[in-house]
Amino acid sequence: MRLRRLLAVGLTVVTAASLTGTSASASPATHLPAAAPSFGANVTIFDPSTPIAEIQAKLDAAHAQQVDNEMGTQRYAFLFKPGTYGTDAQPLQIKVGYYTEISGLGASPSDVVINGKVEVYNRCLEGGGTSNCLALVNFWRTLSNLSIKVNGAGQDGCRAGANFWAVSQAVSLRRLQVDGGFTLMDYCTAGPQYASGGFIADSKFGGVTNGSQQQWLTRNSTVGSWSNGVWNQVFAGVQGAPDDSAFPNPPYTTLETTPLSREKPYLFVDANGKYNVRVPSAQRDTSGTSWANGQTAGRTIPLSDFFVAKPSDPEWLINAQLLLGKNLLFTPGVYDIDQSIQVLRPNQVVLGIGHATLTAVNGATPLKVADVPGVVVAGVTIDAGLKESKTLLQVGNKNGLKISSPANPTTLSDVYFRVGGPHVGKTDTALEVNSDNVLIDHTWVWRADHGVEGFTDTQRWNINTGRYGAVINGDNVVATGLFVEHFQKYNTVWNGEKGTTVLYQNELPYDPPTQADWMNGDVEGYAGYKVGNNVRNHTLYGGGVYVYNRNNPEIHTENGFEVPNRPGVKLHHIMTVNLDAGVIDHVVNGVGEAADRTKVGAPVYITEYPAP
Repeated sequence: MRLRRLLAVGLTVVTAASLTGTSASASPATHLPAAAPSFGANVTIFDPSTPIAEIQAKLDAAHAQQVDNEMGTQRYAFLFKPGTYGTDAQPLQIKVGYYTEISGLGASPSDVVINGKVEVYNRCLEGGGTSNCLALVNFWRTLSNLSIKVNGAGQDGCRAGANFWAVSQAVSLRRLQVDGGFTLMDYCTAGPQYASGGFIADSKFGGVTNGSQQQWLTRNSTVGSWSNGVWNQVFAGVQGAPDDSAFPNPPYTTLETTPLSREKPYLFVDANGKYNVRVPSAQRDTSGTSWANGQTAGRTIPLSDFFVAKPSDPEWLINAQLLLGKNLLFTPGVYDIDQSIQVLRPNQVVLGIGHATLTAVNGATPLKVADVPGVVVAGVTIDAGLKESKTLLQVGNKNGLKISSPANPTTLSDVYFRVGGPHVGKTDTALEVNSDNVLIDHTWVWRADHGVEGFTDTQRWNINTGRYGAVINGDNVVATGLFVEHFQKYNTVWNGEKGTTVLYQNELPYDPPTQADWMNGDVEGYAGYKVGNNVRNHTLYGGGVYVYNRNNPEIHTENGFEVPNRPGVKLHHIMTVNLDAGVIDHVVNGVGEAADRTKVGAPVYITEYPAP
């Protein structure tokens, strides 16, 4: 079980944009029917004419299968054509399990309306009954591009008034409009419990109850109100975001605008019933949703310009299609990759739906992106395999030409990494970014702290091996929502100039057997966030490094953060925290008190480093 500690917690028919780029909306009766593309058996497309009872039964069956399927291989996407689903008397109440995507197919989030709820509850782990229900392992889910009219008719009184979304890492909320209460914790299943998410982008909410969420990033959105915060809550370009002047009580970090953003590509159906992918443009210094005043700025690519891949397709065929200029859409499933998929052309799009997963075979790097501008990779998970891979995703070459564009950055959106968990995994570095002008918009880079491989912690240290989580060598790289955990050396190494991170969350590895196993030369341990010694300009907004050395509670780590001490390197609102084992001696560069077992669940904060 993944353990975290905290002291106290608060509390088919369509309407779409035409290819001209104009936002349009019409009643379903005005549109022409069109055959759905062949996305495979794991994609279900709903039409508003389908009886709600039929839709409800289909979704209930998927949830029953996936609610405990944390390390399974099943992957699903449920896509809704424009229209309204559910009524005031008969709402559609969706529960979302592992590896499940729920998305609308409209050009605007308002084109698909769920009259009901789309929810995630605390997961009750085996052997614990209702006393062992929590959200700490509620990973790998996607909800996007629709509106929710919160309707709890028929539910028990505790849950009736809000949409529950109790999740942790690798779960994204994008392009949502929510009318009604929304809570990021499940306070009904065994009372308020731990949660460790998460990410919201390009969405509009009324009231949000953060509750027991330990860290969260909300970006380019609108909120009517936001309540509670545990350790590390970051807002960038959020209209209605809370003031952060009292940091760390409450622990808010608020940026008026987001330095660099690009919304994730999304499928939609146009007025002729044809499927397209909208690829948003990059934006600088923006706030609020991209769709507030009409269609999201960007370009529309017909689905016919994509190669729609299935897990049975060989890599040579996928690469051939990319070489011919096709974009790539991965349908849900697990793809065994023994030779790299190569993205070589500028502006190519690689989009996964239903948590499509690329698993390294024979030490391959599953995905490589060339030194070209404008590539977008979104919605894929990359797994390490049994033989060590040098990298799992490589963006650019270390000695490449570094042809890039500040106005058109290569972008990674909802790209997740896993080393171990469902099977043995081995890599030297999970994510390596060598290109300049890259945007990382929400990633979870995870060396598994638990799984079904059947190992003890001591065995896992030597078998599920991952030295570095994210290594950033390129200049002008921006990360919004960088979650990296449990790697055996530096979790993140940032060597490039003029880098920016907006929310960094890290747990040091749980499983070093001894202090000797956790030494960086003569230094005790590796910092959770390392900025290279030669870097002259770097900025971090809102960072946390956590320690839980459950194999050996006496292990020390000298610093949570390690950076050059010079004026151009600035850390804003950072912290370390003890989760009940081990010690981080200092927050950054010998500054800050120890996060030790006298402060379990109580962060040690530094407001600014260097101090003004």
